[in-house]
Amino acid sequence: MGAEGSGRRRVPRLGVFTGCGAVLLAGCASMPDSGGLSGVESTPRQNAQVRVFAIPPRENAGPAEIVQGFLEALTSDDPQYETARKYLTSGASRTWRPDASTTVLSDGPNAMPEGSRSREVGDDYAYTLTGSRLAVVDAQHAYAPDSGTYGSTVHLVLDKKTNQWRIDSLPQGVVMGRSDFQRNYVSVNKYYYASNVPTTVSGQLSTVADPVYVRSKVDPVTATVRSLLKGPTHWLAPVTTTGFPTGTALRKDVVSLSPDDQNTLTVPLNGKADGVGRVQCTRMAAQLLFTLQDLTPTGVNRIELQRENGKKLCELSENGAERIASHGTGKRPAYEYFIDGKQRLVRLPTGSPSQEPDPVPGALGTEETPLRAAAVSRDEGTAAGVSAEGRSLYVSSLVPGASLGDAALTSAGLSPEDRLTTPSWDGGGDLWVADRDPKNPRLLLLQQGAGEPVAVRTPGLDGRIDAVRVAADGVRIALIVEKGGTTSLQIGRVERKEGEDGAITVSIRGLHSVTPQLEAVTAMSWAGDGRLVVVGREAGGVQQLRYVQVDGSTPAGVPPASLTGVKQIAASEDERLPLVAYSEDGIVRLSGGTQWQKVVKKGTAPVYPG
Repeated sequence: MGAEGSGRRRVPRLGVFTGCGAVLLAGCASMPDSGGLSGVESTPRQNAQVRVFAIPPRENAGPAEIVQGFLEALTSDDPQYETARKYLTSGASRTWRPDASTTVLSDGPNAMPEGSRSREVGDDYAYTLTGSRLAVVDAQHAYAPDSGTYGSTVHLVLDKKTNQWRIDSLPQGVVMGRSDFQRNYVSVNKYYYASNVPTTVSGQLSTVADPVYVRSKVDPVTATVRSLLKGPTHWLAPVTTTGFPTGTALRKDVVSLSPDDQNTLTVPLNGKADGVGRVQCTRMAAQLLFTLQDLTPTGVNRIELQRENGKKLCELSENGAERIASHGTGKRPAYEYFIDGKQRLVRLPTGSPSQEPDPVPGALGTEETPLRAAAVSRDEGTAAGVSAEGRSLYVSSLVPGASLGDAALTSAGLSPEDRLTTPSWDGGGDLWVADRDPKNPRLLLLQQGAGEPVAVRTPGLDGRIDAVRVAADGVRIALIVEKGGTTSLQIGRVERKEGEDGAITVSIRGLHSVTPQLEAVTAMSWAGDGRLVVVGREAGGVQQLRYVQVDGSTPAGVPPASLTGVKQIAASEDERLPLVAYSEDGIVRLSGGTQWQKVVKKGTAPVYPG
C-alpha cells in the first residue's frame, strides 16, 4: 500500500444537528486503510427537522480515510460544501463545481485503489469510484433516469508542507447513493406559462409544471426561487414562457428568503424587473405562488415583489393567482365517467359514495351507438366516444336532446386492437386520438373537437402508439408506445406552428421514457400537474401500480394500494380526487384510505374530464 501503511485508522463520520448540538451517527467506525472502500450509504433518511453535517479530515488521515470522508461530506447539509472542500487541495477546491451535476447510484459509490505513476515513491494515490447509474440531476436541477456503469477517478497527493493527504483531482459535480439522494433532495414543480397553445376555455393562461430537485434542508425556498428566475429547463423551454424579463434575478444583497408569520414572501429583484407593468408583475408573482405552495410547512399565500431600490413592485394573493392562470387543483371536476354494461357513457358525482350512475345527457348516453371508450372535455360540456368495434369516433354535446351526427374520424384497421385509442382533451378544447392501423398509424388532433383532423408529426417516435393522454396545459403529452412486444410510457412536448394560411403544424418532440425499469406499461393517466399513475410490470414481475414524475423520478409518498387485474386507470390532475380503475371486480375507486371500493360490477373505461 506504499504510504498507506498497514494499520487501522479512524473514519470521520457525519454529524447530526438536532437544535441542541451535534451528535455522531453511531460514533466513529474503525476501518482498515487497505483494500477497497465500501459503498457510502451512511445517512439513512432523517426527520425533516434534522440536519446532517460533515466532520473535517482527521490529522494524519490516510488516503482511504480521506476518500471515505469526502464522499460522506457530499451527503451532508453544508450549504457550500465547506467541509467537503477541506478534503481537497487548494487548487482542486478552486476548480471543483459541486453544482455542475448530481450523479445518483443505486447504492453508494464504491472506491477501489488503483496503481499510480509515482506509487513507488509514495507521494500520490488514486481511487476509482464505481457503481450502477440510476439518474443524473444536471446544472439546471433537472432529473433524468440513467443506466449503465459509473466510473471516475479521485487522485490524492501528499502535501509536502503539511504532510497531509488531500484530493487534487476529482470529477465535477457530486455523486451519492439513492438513499442519500432521497434524504438530501426534494422535488419541486416550478411553474411557467404554456406558449403557442389556445388559452383555456375560461380564458386563463395555462400553467406548466417544470420539476426540479433542490437540496431539501439547504434553503430550498431561495434555491427554488433562483431556479425559477433562471427560466425553464432545456426540455420545456421551447413550449413555455415566463413573466420575468430576461436577466431578472434576486437583488445582489439577498442571501436567503423566507415567508413571514403571515405566510407572505417578499422577493427583492434586480433592476431588470423595475419597469414591468402591473399585469406582467402579477403574472410573475403567480408563478412564484404556484411554485412555492407546497415547499414550506405552512405554504406561501401572498407574494410581494420589490424593485431594486426596495420599493414595492406589486403583490398578489393565492386567490389572485388562480384568476390569472389555470392550475391542476383549480377546477374540481363535477363527475367521474365510465362506459356501463349497456355500452353507454354514464357518470357519477365526483368522489360521492357509490350509487347508481346516470347516463350522460345527449346521444352518447343512449344505446344508439354502443361505445368502448370515451373522453369528456375539461369544461364537461362535450364528449367524444369511440364505437364498440373501435372503428369510429363521435363528438357530441352533453346536453339533453343532442344528436350524434356523423363520425368525426374513422379507422381502417382490420381488428379492434388496430383501430382508435381512447381520445383525450387538452385544456384549450382540442381533441387528441391515435389510430393504430398498422398500415397507417397516426396521431391526430381535432381542433375544438371538430373539422378535418390534423396529422401530428412524431419524428422521435420509435414504435406504435397504444394510448394517449394530453396534459391540461396542452404542451405535454403522455404516450404508451409499443415496440417488439414491450411497451413503455413516454413523455413528449407539443410544438405548434401556424402557417401564413392559418393552418397549424403540430409536432411531438423530445420524447423520452419515464419508466425505463418497466418492461410492460398497460395503462396510465395524469395524476397531478407533474405526476402520472401507471399500471405495469418489470421483467419477470407481477403487475403493479405506481406514481411516476414526468421527469422519470419516483415521487415521495405512498404508492397506490395494490389491485388485482387492472385493465384501465383514471386519475385527475386535482390530486385530492380518488383514483378510479377498471379491474376484474368492475369499476372500483380508491379515495383516501388504503382499500379499493367497488362502484359497479359492470363497467369499463373510467375517465375524468381531460
